[in-house]
Amino acid sequence: MRILVTGATGYVGGRLVPRLLERGHTVRVLVRDPSRLQGRPWLSQVEVVQGSLEASPSQHPDHASSLDRALEGVDVAYYLVHAMLAGGDFPQLESGQAETFAQSAHRAGVGRVIYLGGLQPKGVPPSPHLASRAKVGETLRAWVPTTEFRAGPIIGSGSASFEMVRYLTERLPIMVAPRWVLNLVSPIAIRDVLSYLLLALDREPLGVVEIGSAPLTFRAMMETYAAVRGLKRLILPLPVLAPHLAALWVGLVTPIPNRLALPLVEGILHPLVADTRRAQELFPQIAPIPYRTAVELALERIALGEVETRWSGALLAGPSYALEDREGIIREVRRVPVAAPPEALFRSFASLGGEQGWRVWDWAWALRGLLDRLLGGPGLRRGRRHPSELLPGEAVDFWRVEEVRPFELLRLRAEMRLPGRAWLEWRALPEEGGSSLVQTAYFEPKGLMGFLYWWGLYPIHRRIFSDLAQAIAREAVGAAATQMGDLESLR
Repeated sequence: MRILVTGATGYVGGRLVPRLLERGHTVRVLVRDPSRLQGRPWLSQVEVVQGSLEASPSQHPDHASSLDRALEGVDVAYYLVHAMLAGGDFPQLESGQAETFAQSAHRAGVGRVIYLGGLQPKGVPPSPHLASRAKVGETLRAWVPTTEFRAGPIIGSGSASFEMVRYLTERLPIMVAPRWVLNLVSPIAIRDVLSYLLLALDREPLGVVEIGSAPLTFRAMMETYAAVRGLKRLILPLPVLAPHLAALWVGLVTPIPNRLALPLVEGILHPLVADTRRAQELFPQIAPIPYRTAVELALERIALGEVETRWSGALLAGPSYALEDREGIIREVRRVPVAAPPEALFRSFASLGGEQGWRVWDWAWALRGLLDRLLGGPGLRRGRRHPSELLPGEAVDFWRVEEVRPFELLRLRAEMRLPGRAWLEWRALPEEGGSSLVQTAYFEPKGLMGFLYWWGLYPIHRRIFSDLAQAIAREAVGAAATQMGDLESLR
């Protein structure tokens, strides 16, 4: 089939595309920024259309035409986008995106849409997030034959729900939790979600299908995680804890930002139990794996460094920015000769961040991350998907990978709270007898506060950046020497 995938740079879509290709389908992807696909092993096998779902044809005819072009000749389209990271107005944004997409799919004569939505609570009003998920499904079904899978928390390496459970359980030996952690939910492993999405290609449009594994409470989810890790944890439910307060707590303790933590928390204020009878009848070959098995598999993937996609790979719904060499940008440049090849130098600076840290001034990085979290920024806890591999658009702590060219360049764009825009860039330049490290900090101040911020912190920034460049160089030299020693021993 000819298949369109939206959300191909997201958590689910990024895993679905290669599996569609393995099954021999022709895959087209619609992305806002094609540069974010660079480095993905399947890029050369797909057709890429640049466009977005944010605007109506009358407002942005260029976007509408790109969407029409993306849907032209398509047999099946996967709708795998959301706008939760956009903040409080995300339901309105999601509704507009769905309407734009559905009308374009109708015009193009798309035979079927497959959509991944969320479970709805029974007998009580849903949270804004879950209500928006249901509204998107209704909009799609009104215009195009649709299969809508409704799922609860998705459990897999790098998923937001799994990361929330993981960090809360790892970091807090004793937890005072809201009473609604005793509500039943139906989690589902990412591998089972992908199985349903793939098998739906062989079925006629099915309407709404609820999917999930055996239900358990959110407290039991954390206790099961603790048992798998061999941890002892005490969880004490309290009668009252406001969702906003709980979301702030989740935002401080876990990598999940507040704007994503709040809809996740609100989604479990009431039981979310899937009625899987229809799924069992339609897809008897799928037996969803138990939650404990999903946790064990996720931890195994993390330990092996084989996390395919991560929740933090999603960008904000609004426009991003890129480095442009122009007046008004402050540069702090330093060049360090390195007695190691460019390959070793690149590996050194490409492994910064995440669990491996920033090599120097750990307390200063930690303090900056904490201040950023308190101001509503991502802080340092987002970490990174892989300890050494980077793809454009991925998160690295409070940075975003803007450009990466293996063995040559890495540029990170700041997503921390700042009175301006900032980048940190490293280049590995070949030189006789080794290489040169060129490290550049860029800052584009916004107003007077931007200039005061830069020059007020410049003395400590200067020391940190200098020590960072020297640490990167030392690590590259050490790695090169170790490699040479290994080669000599083999001889």
